[in-house]
Amino acid sequence: MNYTAEEIAAMIDHTNLKADAVTEDFRKLCQEAREYGFKSVAVNTYPVKMCRKLLEGSDVLTGAAVGFPLGQMTIESKEAEARNAIRDGAQEFDYVLNIGKLREHDYAYIEEEMRRMRDAAHEAGIVCKVIFETCYLTEEEIIKTAEISSIVKPDFIKTSTGFGTAGAKAEHVRLMKEHCGPDVQVKAAGGIRTLEKTLEMIEAGASRIGTSSGVSIIREMREQ
Repeated sequence: MNYTAEEIAAMIDHTNLKADAVTEDFRKLCQEAREYGFKSVAVNTYPVKMCRKLLEGSDVLTGAAVGFPLGQMTIESKEAEARNAIRDGAQEFDYVLNIGKLREHDYAYIEEEMRRMRDAAHEAGIVCKVIFETCYLTEEEIIKTAEISSIVKPDFIKTSTGFGTAGAKAEHVRLMKEHCGPDVQVKAAGGIRTLEKTLEMIEAGASRIGTSSGVSIIREMREQ
């Protein structure tokens, strides 16, 4: 597949989810997102209001990370965090599913959580992405959760937070894409720092890339 730098940039969620990030870091993130034409910025929920204001007049979306990075909170608390982020201006959110409940194969819980988070997003007309954290899961668990997503229809399912024991793997992207159905897209994130890795994920089936290395990836592409 042949892509332009602009096409790749438009798939990237430009990310800063660091615990020690300060206002100047978010200013830089948003300025880079404008300059390079990234799809969105991805931040924790506190800086959402600030980033939405910094991005006014651009096509760059403001995305929030919800239940991040562990996913070990109640559905009610995740839902409340998502709705608060929406009030602050979030145009997308990525939430971490309850990994422990998934590993216990409580698929009814995972489906209920996914439905309620999807509803919170879709009632506001925004995008919902479900983070699996594939490094902790078996292939069977990845497949089953992708199949649940094919029924519930969040907008995206996503490989990783970038805070687990491993990040995105092409084989996991392929599994997710194969089982999520035609109405759900796949986002790859975690450890994607090079153009080669980015293209590998896209070719495996990802249509969105989460990375804090977007600037260097696009620069690398422009130099080729």
